Amino acid sequence: MGDGPSETPTRREWLKYGGAAVGGTLLAGCSEGSGDSSSEPTETDTEATTETETVSDSSYSVTMEPMGEVTFDEVPSSWSAYFSTYGDMGIALGQLDDLRGLLFTENWPLEYFDYLPGVDASFDGVTQLMGDGGLGKEAFYELDSDVHLFDPNFVQLLDDTWTDDDFAEIATSVGPIVGNSIRRRGSDWHDYRYYSLYEAFGKIAEVFQEQERYEALKAVHDDLLATIEAELPPAEERPTVGLLSVNSDFEEGAFYAYPVNDGNGHKQYRDLGMQGAFDEHIEGGYAKWDYEQLLEVDPDALLFQYGFSHVSAETFEQRMERMRSDPVGGQLSAVQNDRLYRGGTSYQGPLINLFQTEIAAKQFYPEVFGEWDGLATLADAEAQLFDHERVADVITGDH
Repeated sequence: MGDGPSETPTRREWLKYGGAAVGGTLLAGCSEGSGDSSSEPTETDTEATTETETVSDSSYSVTMEPMGEVTFDEVPSSWSAYFSTYGDMGIALGQLDDLRGLLFTENWPLEYFDYLPGVDASFDGVTQLMGDGGLGKEAFYELDSDVHLFDPNFVQLLDDTWTDDDFAEIATSVGPIVGNSIRRRGSDWHDYRYYSLYEAFGKIAEVFQEQERYEALKAVHDDLLATIEAELPPAEERPTVGLLSVNSDFEEGAFYAYPVNDGNGHKQYRDLGMQGAFDEHIEGGYAKWDYEQLLEVDPDALLFQYGFSHVSAETFEQRMERMRSDPVGGQLSAVQNDRLYRGGTSYQGPLINLFQTEIAAKQFYPEVFGEWDGLATLADAEAQLFDHERVADVITGDH
């Protein structure tokens, strides 16, 4: 397997490269729900306040495309999830101890969680559901989770042997499915409603009946954005930033380039008013460029997506050194000004997003939000842009 995604990636390649390329198509929905794929919900329109009857009195329902209305007789006491979007939501809502399975346990930016006092985000004892042979149905029965948090249509991109009937079987015989792929807008297979990060998070809070935790974390998020908005330098003073994949082929000079203005995967960059250098040059979700094309745009800074989740600091530096030593790469302004940064994963839930917003703020606006000096910077309570201890208290129940 090469250093860049293949035309039709294997399941391992899909995880490793963050989904830069996906081949194949699938059915538009698992239920007859209607959704407006063109809608652009706001962060404040969370729909998390849907009234439900108390669990002690009766069942309750949660409605989310594509599965539609899902009814729970009681609050789930065990769960499985796709990856670091819905998995992160469950952890944020205090459910880590009841996590039984993840489609992928690898390539999480788990180092972030070291900066939440008292929160242990290890996956010891958590089963990885996706293997080299695909997604085995038997594992779902063995884990017997009360709810499964993922978009079944997206999972079919990873294992196209699964059918709508297979998912219906799991939802009926094991536990219901709730989830929507919120990472990237505009995908051909996703013709139903998208949700903002906090809309989706609000739905998962309803699933676990943890609206109080949700509201507490949303308040932290809103305070962070208010702080950023108040301090952001004028647009003309912000650097232009080129977003690349850290899993590009540095030896051959073949880079996966992304726009900033697409989906929840890049939410933190839009919240920071980032000047996406490649946005006007890319049609669709990504493009594959060489050094010469990068130099034509020549951003002030380069940010390498998946730099915290998919590679170590040492590996990252080795790849940056390869770019510096290239005759054309060495001419880039970002290289000459030493503005090459590790970037976050686009598979982010609310906790990961808080950290990735704080990190990017320091990387790109150090004169306003403080210098970025690696992950150890996050340990300085005086320099934190959001209250890490407060977030930890919400997760552990002291809220």
